[in-house]
Amino acid sequence: MATGDHYFTPRPGGDAGLRPLRVRLAGRDVELTTAAGIFSPDRVDAGTRVLLSHAPEVPSDGDLLDLGCGWGAIALTLAMEAPHATVWAVDVNERALDVVRRNAASLGLNNLNAVPPEDVPADVAFRAIWSNPPIRVGKAELHALLARWLPRLDDDSDAWLVVQRNLGSDSLQRWLEDELPAGFSVRRATSSKGYRVLNVRRAHGSRVSRS
Repeated sequence: MATGDHYFTPRPGGDAGLRPLRVRLAGRDVELTTAAGIFSPDRVDAGTRVLLSHAPEVPSDGDLLDLGCGWGAIALTLAMEAPHATVWAVDVNERALDVVRRNAASLGLNNLNAVPPEDVPADVAFRAIWSNPPIRVGKAELHALLARWLPRLDDDSDAWLVVQRNLGSDSLQRWLEDELPAGFSVRRATSSKGYRVLNVRRAHGSRVSRS
């Protein structure tokens, strides 16, 4: 990764350094591709492992979102576990999106779209959002990110966010409770290994319009 770059840099500098990564996702041992300049390039990071271990069953259909997808641990899991759903893997990092596309192709997943934020159609409402959000972008940018995407939950639908306790999970929960519009509820679903899993739910009938 070039000096000054972060995993949330749109175009990381330096050599991508594509290399194999063997991990277990959705109950399968899979051989994937990873690269330099993306989030947690050498493993499924601890927070994502907590989320994958504690989130509920994936909705079987509809549109599902992995927000801040990195190399795709969450998005690939969603796509494998819900082959009839449409999975959106969203990241600002173009190299990460390229890696997700490579990984989806290698697994034969044709229900996964790895795209930058602006390429998600505005009329899509999500049956589920799973995310290990990019805490290190800073509080203002993180809040703007969540304020943009969480209101796109469909009725009777849930977001599952994993946040390290020492990086502000409890203050983020309070902010979500204060800032999300009527019809949303926020709770701490579980705590494990220094991480909180927060559940954001949109109640039935709280979407004003689907257009």
